Amino acid sequence: MKGKQWLQEKSKGDDLRFFWKIFWLRERRRGSFAGKLLTLFVNRLACRHGGYIGDGARLLDVPSLPHGLHGVYISRYASIGRGCRIYQQVTIGEVAHQAPDIGDGCLIGAGAVLVGGIRIGRQAKIGAGAVVCTDVPDFATVVAWPPRILQEGHGTANRKGEAHDG
Repeated sequence: MKGKQWLQEKSKGDDLRFFWKIFWLRERRRGSFAGKLLTLFVNRLACRHGGYIGDGARLLDVPSLPHGLHGVYISRYASIGRGCRIYQQVTIGEVAHQAPDIGDGCLIGAGAVLVGGIRIGRQAKIGAGAVVCTDVPDFATVVAWPPRILQEGHGTANRKGEAHDG
């Protein structure tokens, strides 16, 4: 890659490798003076990338952020499982010191808002712009406001044996 291309790619703010290295180093040093300095550094880097991940947020793995941290807010009380994909402008917020617990493999669409002490099940899909303040079962899809669950589980059937589509 030529110098000009490299500079253009770096200036977009989508390359978060350095951010995640510092983030995981901070997690290992939690509670120490070095951890506090790393928290300051992580917060500055997140702000530079246009997002926020609260000190204390529990991430089991690096989430896939296709558009970088642009506008992503993750509360310090939130928990995010493995293999999650989070698009831009997502808020994972808190109410009374309680934030969402997001299961493994979830997809959270652009502009979605998840607030309060709710549980988002494994492999759930939260549509763009949805506002979610209630629990979501595993494998469900949620869209719009008020949140509507379109699909529950894999291959659920009604009494007549027909597929259930919500």
